[in-house]
Amino acid sequence: MSDDSRWASTPPAYRDAVPAETARLVALVQGVDLATPVPSCPGWTLLDLVRHTGSVQRWFSVLLRQRVQEPPRSREVELRLPAHEDGYADWLTASSAEATAAFAETDPDAPMWAWGADQHARFWIRRMLFETLVHRVDVQLALGQRPVIDPGLAVDGIDEFLVNLPFAASFAPWTAHLRGDDETIRFRCTDRDGGWLVRLRPDDFVVERLTEADEGAGAGKDAVVDATVEGASADLLLLLYGRFGRTSDAFKISGDDDLLLRWFANSAF
Repeated sequence: MSDDSRWASTPPAYRDAVPAETARLVALVQGVDLATPVPSCPGWTLLDLVRHTGSVQRWFSVLLRQRVQEPPRSREVELRLPAHEDGYADWLTASSAEATAAFAETDPDAPMWAWGADQHARFWIRRMLFETLVHRVDVQLALGQRPVIDPGLAVDGIDEFLVNLPFAASFAPWTAHLRGDDETIRFRCTDRDGGWLVRLRPDDFVVERLTEADEGAGAGKDAVVDATVEGASADLLLLLYGRFGRTSDAFKISGDDDLLLRWFANSAF
Protein backbone atom coordinates (compact mmCIF):
# COMPACT_ATOMS: atom_id res chain seq x y z
CA MET A 1 0.00 0.00 0.00
CA SER A 2 1.30 3.48 -0.85
CA ASP A 3 1.68 6.12 1.83
CA ASP A 4 0.31 9.49 0.71
CA SER A 5 -0.18 10.72 4.29
CA ARG A 6 2.29 13.56 3.76
CA TRP A 7 -0.36 15.29 1.65
CA ALA A 8 -3.71 14.13 3.06
CA SER A 9 -5.01 16.81 5.45
CA THR A 10 -1.54 18.17 6.24
CA PRO A 11 -1.50 21.96 5.80
CA PRO A 12 2.25 22.24 6.62
CA ALA A 13 3.02 20.20 3.51
CA TYR A 14 0.87 22.56 1.43
CA ARG A 15 2.57 25.62 2.94
CA ASP A 16 5.99 24.29 1.98
CA ALA A 17 4.87 23.19 -1.48
CA VAL A 18 3.49 26.57 -2.60
CA PRO A 19 6.89 28.36 -2.63
CA ALA A 20 8.52 25.23 -4.06
CA GLU A 21 6.07 25.10 -6.97
CA THR A 22 6.40 28.85 -7.48
CA ALA A 23 10.18 28.52 -7.63
CA ARG A 24 9.81 25.85 -10.31
CA LEU A 25 7.55 28.13 -12.33
CA VAL A 26 9.93 31.08 -11.94
CA ALA A 27 12.88 28.96 -13.08
CA LEU A 28 10.95 27.94 -16.18
CA VAL A 29 10.16 31.50 -17.28
CA GLN A 30 13.59 32.98 -16.54
CA GLY A 31 15.06 34.19 -19.81
CA VAL A 32 12.08 32.95 -21.86
CA ASP A 33 10.04 35.18 -24.18
CA LEU A 34 6.96 35.98 -22.09
CA ALA A 35 4.99 36.58 -25.29
CA THR A 36 5.03 32.79 -25.84
CA PRO A 37 1.45 31.48 -26.17
CA VAL A 38 0.12 29.02 -23.59
CA PRO A 39 -1.97 26.48 -25.53
CA SER A 40 -3.54 24.97 -22.39
CA CYS A 41 -4.84 28.44 -21.44
CA PRO A 42 -6.26 29.68 -24.78
CA GLY A 43 -5.60 33.35 -25.42
CA TRP A 44 -2.92 33.62 -22.73
CA THR A 45 0.78 34.28 -23.06
CA LEU A 46 3.37 33.32 -20.45
CA LEU A 47 3.17 36.92 -19.19
CA ASP A 48 -0.59 36.55 -18.67
CA LEU A 49 -0.03 33.30 -16.80
CA VAL A 50 2.66 34.72 -14.52
CA ARG A 51 0.55 37.79 -13.77
CA HIS A 52 -2.49 35.63 -13.03
CA THR A 53 -0.60 33.24 -10.74
CA GLY A 54 0.97 36.00 -8.69
CA SER A 55 -2.29 37.95 -8.52
CA VAL A 56 -4.15 34.90 -7.19
CA GLN A 57 -1.45 34.30 -4.58
CA ARG A 58 -1.70 37.90 -3.38
CA TRP A 59 -5.50 37.83 -3.33
CA PHE A 60 -5.63 34.58 -1.38
CA SER A 61 -3.09 36.03 1.05
CA VAL A 62 -5.41 38.98 1.71
CA LEU A 63 -8.33 36.62 2.31
CA LEU A 64 -6.27 34.61 4.79
CA ARG A 65 -5.10 37.68 6.69
CA GLN A 66 -8.65 39.02 6.91
CA ARG A 67 -10.12 35.61 7.87
CA VAL A 68 -13.08 36.46 5.63
CA GLN A 69 -16.41 35.10 6.84
CA GLU A 70 -18.49 35.83 3.75
CA PRO A 71 -17.89 36.08 0.00
CA PRO A 72 -15.73 39.14 -0.75
CA ARG A 73 -17.39 41.84 -2.78
CA SER A 74 -14.24 42.67 -4.70
CA ARG A 75 -11.06 40.97 -5.85
CA GLU A 76 -9.17 44.23 -5.92
CA VAL A 77 -5.83 43.95 -4.09
CA GLU A 78 -2.57 45.87 -4.27
CA LEU A 79 -0.59 43.94 -6.89
CA ARG A 80 2.51 46.16 -7.15
CA LEU A 81 3.08 45.01 -10.71
CA PRO A 82 6.60 45.55 -12.10
CA ALA A 83 7.21 48.39 -14.50
CA HIS A 84 8.98 46.18 -17.02
CA GLU A 85 8.47 42.67 -18.34
CA ASP A 86 11.84 41.47 -17.09
CA GLY A 87 10.68 42.14 -13.52
CA TYR A 88 7.88 39.59 -13.52
CA ALA A 89 9.94 36.60 -12.38
CA ASP A 90 11.05 38.47 -9.25
CA TRP A 91 7.50 39.78 -8.79
CA LEU A 92 6.11 36.24 -8.77
CA THR A 93 8.74 35.20 -6.23
CA ALA A 94 7.64 38.14 -4.06
CA SER A 95 4.00 37.05 -4.45
CA SER A 96 4.93 33.62 -3.13
CA ALA A 97 6.77 35.23 -0.21
CA GLU A 98 3.60 37.15 0.67
CA ALA A 99 1.67 33.90 0.65
CA THR A 100 4.27 32.20 2.84
CA ALA A 101 4.04 35.06 5.33
CA ALA A 102 0.24 34.81 5.36
CA PHE A 103 0.47 31.07 6.01
CA ALA A 104 2.77 31.66 8.97
CA GLU A 105 0.22 34.03 10.51
CA THR A 106 -2.77 31.75 9.95
CA ASP A 107 -4.14 28.82 11.92
CA PRO A 108 -5.13 26.39 9.15
CA ASP A 109 -8.07 25.25 11.27
CA ALA A 110 -9.46 28.78 11.63
CA PRO A 111 -13.07 29.00 10.37
CA MET A 112 -13.30 30.96 7.13
CA TRP A 113 -15.61 31.43 4.21
CA ALA A 114 -14.50 29.39 1.22
CA TRP A 115 -16.21 28.65 -2.07
CA GLY A 116 -15.54 24.92 -1.66
CA ALA A 117 -16.40 22.13 0.74
CA ASP A 118 -13.98 22.98 3.57
CA GLN A 119 -14.90 26.17 5.41
CA HIS A 120 -11.50 26.67 7.03
CA ALA A 121 -8.31 28.58 6.24
CA ARG A 122 -6.64 25.37 5.09
CA PHE A 123 -8.96 25.37 2.05
CA TRP A 124 -7.20 28.45 0.67
CA ILE A 125 -3.71 27.12 1.35
CA ARG A 126 -4.51 23.86 -0.42
CA ARG A 127 -6.25 25.67 -3.28
CA MET A 128 -3.28 28.00 -3.75
CA LEU A 129 -0.97 25.01 -4.05
CA PHE A 130 -2.90 23.38 -6.87
CA GLU A 131 -3.54 26.68 -8.63
CA THR A 132 0.22 27.23 -8.70
CA LEU A 133 1.07 23.63 -9.61
CA VAL A 134 -1.31 23.48 -12.57
CA HIS A 135 0.03 26.74 -13.95
CA ARG A 136 3.59 25.46 -13.55
CA VAL A 137 2.43 22.56 -15.73
CA ASP A 138 0.94 25.03 -18.22
CA VAL A 139 4.35 26.66 -18.60
CA GLN A 140 6.02 23.31 -19.18
CA LEU A 141 3.46 22.35 -21.80
CA ALA A 142 3.93 25.71 -23.52
CA LEU A 143 7.68 25.07 -23.63
CA GLY A 144 7.27 21.54 -24.97
CA GLN A 145 8.27 19.81 -21.74
CA ARG A 146 6.74 16.74 -20.12
CA PRO A 147 5.42 17.73 -16.65
CA VAL A 148 6.44 15.68 -13.61
CA ILE A 149 4.23 15.66 -10.50
CA ASP A 150 4.82 13.75 -7.27
CA PRO A 151 2.24 10.90 -7.32
CA GLY A 152 1.10 11.46 -3.74
CA LEU A 153 0.63 15.16 -4.43
CA ALA A 154 -1.26 14.33 -7.62
CA VAL A 155 -3.66 12.07 -5.70
CA ASP A 156 -4.38 14.87 -3.27
CA GLY A 157 -4.87 17.25 -6.20
CA ILE A 158 -7.42 14.91 -7.77
CA ASP A 159 -9.26 14.74 -4.47
CA GLU A 160 -9.16 18.52 -4.04
CA PHE A 161 -10.51 19.03 -7.55
CA LEU A 162 -13.34 16.50 -7.37
CA VAL A 163 -14.49 17.27 -3.82
CA ASN A 164 -14.74 20.99 -4.55
CA LEU A 165 -16.16 20.81 -8.07
CA PRO A 166 -19.81 20.52 -6.93
CA PHE A 167 -19.40 23.96 -5.30
CA ALA A 168 -17.80 25.72 -8.29
CA ALA A 169 -20.95 26.96 -10.05
CA SER A 170 -20.31 30.62 -9.14
CA PHE A 171 -17.35 30.76 -11.55
CA ALA A 172 -17.93 27.56 -13.56
CA PRO A 173 -21.65 27.70 -14.42
CA TRP A 174 -21.30 24.91 -16.97
CA THR A 175 -21.05 22.44 -14.07
CA ALA A 176 -24.86 22.78 -13.89
CA HIS A 177 -24.90 20.39 -16.88
CA LEU A 178 -23.39 17.64 -14.73
CA ARG A 179 -26.73 16.07 -13.92
CA GLY A 180 -28.21 12.64 -14.58
CA ASP A 181 -30.32 9.76 -13.36
CA ASP A 182 -27.82 8.37 -10.85
CA GLU A 183 -25.24 7.73 -13.58
CA THR A 184 -21.82 7.02 -12.14
CA ILE A 185 -18.23 7.62 -13.23
CA ARG A 186 -15.28 6.00 -11.48
CA PHE A 187 -11.82 7.58 -11.56
CA ARG A 188 -8.98 5.29 -10.50
CA CYS A 189 -5.24 5.89 -10.16
CA THR A 190 -3.24 2.97 -11.46
CA ASP A 191 -0.20 3.86 -9.33
CA ARG A 192 -2.00 4.52 -6.05
CA ASP A 193 -4.71 2.86 -3.96
CA GLY A 194 -8.38 3.73 -4.11
CA GLY A 195 -10.25 6.13 -6.35
CA TRP A 196 -13.35 8.30 -6.64
CA LEU A 197 -16.95 7.66 -7.61
CA VAL A 198 -18.96 10.55 -9.11
CA ARG A 199 -22.74 10.19 -9.12
CA LEU A 200 -24.79 12.47 -11.37
CA ARG A 201 -28.20 13.03 -9.82
CA PRO A 202 -31.22 14.93 -11.18
CA ASP A 203 -30.43 18.09 -9.16
CA ASP A 204 -26.70 17.85 -8.43
CA PHE A 205 -23.71 15.55 -8.40
CA VAL A 206 -21.77 14.06 -5.51
CA VAL A 207 -18.28 12.65 -5.13
CA GLU A 208 -17.31 9.70 -2.97
CA ARG A 209 -13.70 8.78 -2.12
CA LEU A 210 -13.20 5.04 -2.57
CA THR A 211 -10.86 3.08 -0.34
CA GLU A 212 -8.71 0.17 -1.41
CA ALA A 213 -11.32 -2.17 0.07
CA ASP A 214 -14.09 -0.44 -1.93
CA GLU A 215 -12.11 -0.88 -5.13
CA GLY A 216 -11.62 -4.55 -4.37
CA ALA A 217 -15.36 -4.92 -3.96
CA GLY A 218 -16.00 -3.37 -7.39
CA ALA A 219 -16.70 0.31 -6.82
CA GLY A 220 -17.91 0.79 -3.29
CA LYS A 221 -21.32 0.39 -1.73
CA ASP A 222 -22.44 -2.02 -4.47
CA ALA A 223 -22.57 0.83 -6.98
CA VAL A 224 -23.12 0.10 -10.65
CA VAL A 225 -20.47 2.04 -12.55
CA ASP A 226 -21.50 3.43 -15.93
CA ALA A 227 -18.03 4.61 -16.99
CA THR A 228 -14.48 4.22 -15.69
CA VAL A 229 -11.35 6.27 -16.28
CA GLU A 230 -7.99 4.86 -15.17
CA GLY A 231 -4.52 6.31 -15.38
CA ALA A 232 -1.41 7.26 -13.45
CA SER A 233 -2.17 9.83 -10.76
CA ALA A 234 -0.29 12.73 -12.39
CA ASP A 235 -1.87 12.06 -15.78
CA LEU A 236 -5.33 11.74 -14.23
CA LEU A 237 -4.93 15.06 -12.41
CA LEU A 238 -4.05 16.82 -15.65
CA LEU A 239 -6.90 15.09 -17.47
CA LEU A 240 -9.40 16.43 -14.92
CA TYR A 241 -7.97 19.92 -15.34
CA GLY A 242 -8.33 19.67 -19.11
CA ARG A 243 -4.57 19.70 -19.71
CA PHE A 244 -4.53 16.20 -21.20
CA GLY A 245 -7.10 14.71 -23.59
CA ARG A 246 -9.02 11.59 -22.69
CA THR A 247 -8.13 9.94 -26.00
CA SER A 248 -4.48 9.75 -24.92
CA ASP A 249 -2.91 6.30 -24.62
CA ALA A 250 -2.14 7.26 -21.01
CA PHE A 251 -5.72 6.37 -20.03
CA LYS A 252 -7.83 3.25 -19.99
CA ILE A 253 -11.44 4.24 -20.52
CA SER A 254 -14.49 2.00 -20.51
CA GLY A 255 -18.26 2.32 -20.36
CA ASP A 256 -20.64 5.04 -21.50
CA ASP A 257 -18.71 7.34 -23.84
CA ASP A 258 -21.54 9.90 -24.06
CA LEU A 259 -21.50 10.20 -20.27
CA LEU A 260 -17.75 10.85 -20.28
CA LEU A 261 -18.11 13.37 -23.09
CA ARG A 262 -20.67 15.29 -20.99
CA TRP A 263 -18.41 15.14 -17.95
CA PHE A 264 -15.27 16.43 -19.64
CA ALA A 265 -17.17 19.10 -21.57
CA ASN A 266 -18.53 20.62 -18.34
CA SER A 267 -16.10 19.87 -15.52
CA ALA A 268 -12.72 21.49 -16.23
CA PHE A 269 -11.89 24.94 -14.79
